[in-house]
Amino acid sequence: MAFCLSPVTLLLALALWLGATALTLAVATMVVLRLPVTYFSEDDAAHAARAASWRSPRGLGRNALGVILILLGVLLSVPGVPGQGLLMVLIGLMLVDFPGRRRVEKALARRPGILATVNRLRARFGRPPLLPPSA
Repeated sequence: MAFCLSPVTLLLALALWLGATALTLAVATMVVLRLPVTYFSEDDAAHAARAASWRSPRGLGRNALGVILILLGVLLSVPGVPGQGLLMVLIGLMLVDFPGRRRVEKALARRPGILATVNRLRARFGRPPLLPPSA
């Protein structure tokens, strides 16, 4: 027995996918634009002093959004699926609080093209580039 989707169902699924992608990209752009220039270059103690607690409503919302962006980034990293998967994972990691997060963020930012892509996006909106992570 063959499984067929109606054209209306396919169009609805496409519209839903496009809407979710546009919303995710808009949120990711907002996150990247709000980062301080020294986000990757500052030491971990300075960063921890600025981080919101996960126990607050704001912190819970940040963590939930971060997990969604990480999952979407993993999906976009699959070969054949268009999009900036690793960049989306990096942005999601910036929002989620877990031990060792700074080390993972800095490792991803050191990958070729990731920081350059973030800085191109920031330049498009007139923001200064992020400083690279220290060695």
